[in-house]
Amino acid sequence: MADTAGNFPAVSVIVEAMNILSIQSHVAYGHVGNSAAVFPLQRMGVEVWPVHTVQFSNHTGYGDWQGQVFEAGLIREVVGGIETRGVLGACDGVLSGYMGGADIGGAILDAVVTVKRANPAARYCCDPVIGDVGRGVFVSAGIPEFMRGKAVPAADVVTPNQFELDYLSDRKSATVAQARDAVKALHALGPRAILVTSLHTNETPNDAIDLLASDETGCFRLRTPKLPLAVNGAGDAIAALFFAHYLRAGKIDAALSRAGSAIFGVLAKTLEVGSREIQLVAAQDEIVKPSRVFEAEKIT
Repeated sequence: MADTAGNFPAVSVIVEAMNILSIQSHVAYGHVGNSAAVFPLQRMGVEVWPVHTVQFSNHTGYGDWQGQVFEAGLIREVVGGIETRGVLGACDGVLSGYMGGADIGGAILDAVVTVKRANPAARYCCDPVIGDVGRGVFVSAGIPEFMRGKAVPAADVVTPNQFELDYLSDRKSATVAQARDAVKALHALGPRAILVTSLHTNETPNDAIDLLASDETGCFRLRTPKLPLAVNGAGDAIAALFFAHYLRAGKIDAALSRAGSAIFGVLAKTLEVGSREIQLVAAQDEIVKPSRVFEAEKIT
């Protein structure tokens, strides 16, 4: 697999209209949840209808924050208000991320049903936030079971990291063959398309990181250099970009290449300026015209 010094053609803002309902957490300072997903989608020409599940001052990783978690009823009210406008028939997809509780998850799945009732062609992308390698499970009790038992089976697209892939598939992914078997097991739960982020197998060099994407057309890997930084929000942003590119292009290898190249460019800019927060605004041109283009390779 190679990357090129050239660029994708810039994604014009004058494109076929696309509307995505994004139901996620939100922070005022920094970029996670909706504050990591909405702007990248808008920058590539997607109309976003954000519904916030929490409103915090900043990411909880700082150790202190202010704000509150919203009740599931509020989410249902907001989605109901959008439904009243008579526009859900034009909604192309629903995107969800971190769920604070199973009640919030239930409200999100209700929203998916409502949208698909209005537009049967709409798709649901679930970023099944559960935990991470080295940290283990970091969500509330009941959420991992809700993800595996209800959210993932309802999803058309899922975007787990390696830890979440292993949990949801009840398998290990230490080798490429094991990762492929885990992805197949995850497909069996219902999702048509899968993006695995932050994947490291026995074939991944220490200075690289892999992404793996799979649908009925095959399984593809994207490898980029591993950058020496740790910031929040990259997973939220790449899930949003992958989903939008997959809806728009209909080709999983193209969606993987575009989303992975864009996020690498944003993270490289973040490293360059030495920021703790992902530089989505400062590096926004990377979202539509990445400086480096990494191409997906089909694996067997």
